[in-house]
This record gives sequence, C-alpha cells and structure tokens, in this order.
Amino acid sequence: MYPVELESRPRGNDGTPTSVRALTQDMVERLPPAWLVLGSIASVQSGAAVAKILFEVLPPGAVVWLRLLTSMVLLVLVVRPAVRGHSRTDWLVVLGFGASLALMNWAIYQSFARIPLGIAVTIEFLGPLLIAVLGSRRRLDLVWVVLAGVGVTLLGWDNGELDPVGVAFALLAAAAWASYILLSAATGQRFAGMSGLALASMVGAAGLAPVAVAEAGAALLDWRLVAVGLAVGVLSSVIPYTLELQALRRMPPRVFGILMSLQPAAAALAGMVLLGEFLTPWQWLAVGCVIAASAGATRASGAPGSRGAGRSGAKPSG
Repeated sequence: MYPVELESRPRGNDGTPTSVRALTQDMVERLPPAWLVLGSIASVQSGAAVAKILFEVLPPGAVVWLRLLTSMVLLVLVVRPAVRGHSRTDWLVVLGFGASLALMNWAIYQSFARIPLGIAVTIEFLGPLLIAVLGSRRRLDLVWVVLAGVGVTLLGWDNGELDPVGVAFALLAAAAWASYILLSAATGQRFAGMSGLALASMVGAAGLAPVAVAEAGAALLDWRLVAVGLAVGVLSSVIPYTLELQALRRMPPRVFGILMSLQPAAAALAGMVLLGEFLTPWQWLAVGCVIAASAGATRASGAPGSRGAGRSGAKPSG
C-alpha cells in the first residue's frame, strides 16, 4: 500500500520520481468508472469461487475469518480509527454492526459450501432488495417484490436437489445483510468517515476467530493454506475496496447501485467457469428476475448500492 521506488524511476514533469503507487493510481483513474465497478464485481466473485475451492482443505468458517482478517488489517491501516470519545450507545451500535458483518459473511460462505455460488448470491440479494423496496413508497415497488418472488420460485423449479440447509444459510445471509445496511447507517451517524466500519471489522474478525480455530485447528498453522485464504481476502475485499472507492468518486451512487445488481450473474458465471457449476435455464431466468428487481428497486429508491462499504471494505458478497 505504500510507494515503492523502482531503480529505473520514471519522472514526472517536475523531474520528481513517480512511485509505483502513483502509476497504479493514474492507471485506475484513466479507466471509466463503470469498468472499475465491473472489475470489483469480477474480483469479489472470483474470490468467492477460490474460497469454495479452498473449502476442500480448510473449513468455511476458517476461510471467511481469513478474509475478514485481511480486510480488517487494510481498514485499520488506512482509516486508523479513534477509540476514544464515544458513548456506550455508540459502542453498542458498532458491536451490532460488527456482529451483522460477521454473521453475513459466515452464513453466505456456509451457503455456497452446500449450493451453487450463483444461487446462493441470488438468494442473498433478497436482503438489500427488501431494504431498497422499504425505502421507497412508490407503487411500482410492488412489481419488484413480485419479480423477486418469481425469481426465488424459479430457482428450484426444475431442480429438487438444492440442499435446504444451504438455502437456509443464504436466507440467513440475506437477513444479516439487511440488518447490516440498517446498522451501517446508524454507525455512520455516530462515527466519522469509515471509522465505524473499521471498528466493526475488528469486532467481526475477533468474533469469528474462535470459530475458525475450532473448525480448522492445526490447519491454520499451514502457511500455504493461510496464504491462499489471505489471497481470498485480497480478491474479495482489498481489490474491490480500492476499485469501488475510485468509481464512487466519478459515478452517481444510483448508477453504482444498479451496476452492483449484476452480482448474482457474476457469481453464476464465476461458478460456471471456475467451479463447473452450470445452472439450468430456469435458474438463469431466476437470476435475471432478481437482478431486474434489484436494479429497479435501487433506481427507484436512489440507494447507493446493495454492497456499499460492506462487501468492499469488509464483507461480499460472495
């Protein structure tokens, strides 16, 4: 994250060395913001697919903990949150925020350990979709509710083999995501900037640490497994966090939210390409219904996106 000078240092117009960080930032700033968002989506879902591959040797709880640990370190280093000057109520809010963050991540990893990645993420999107619909009072929002319901129904239309436990975990992740969004707003009112998210990520990582140790045991001492787990954190948190911050500086929040509605399709594609998980035509239609419902509800409510700081800074999705 810090500038690293090259031996053959390129120089700017004023003759000063240009760092690798500056070069990278310049390259990112030259890309259209929509490309940055799509790159973030691809990174998140690729990270989820790699995580699922890692499940063969490391339990989901341990993998999600390594992911949260990676994002926590990033946020703490960048934000450097202040821990003084907050009331007891402030801390209760941030504790709830951190708990919802941990539950959201743990539940979705438990879900796609049992059902296809694309289906898990599609069901999980019902959480932010519900918040977007509740945040708007237009009658048209009933259309998005019906469309999402049709999508969920179609997910199991011609495939009765979906693990009900995996579906239940996806629904739990959706509920946790909805509570995360509400607590994120409350935290933002009490903590400056991204300090609340940084503190919540510390709470989430600390809360999942005993779960990770209990599930993985000595496997967490294998540096190769830990390295892959941290790589999942980079793909799922660090890269998206960077790309989304850049995109939001040059893109209206509503457009950002609509683009983020493509997450279920990206998850389905990542599952197909990296995991060999092929959805049926009915399930692809279901994914399309949920995407359309999410994009429509986001556009109507003007919400800044279904992921926002959650999946970029600390979560997911997927």
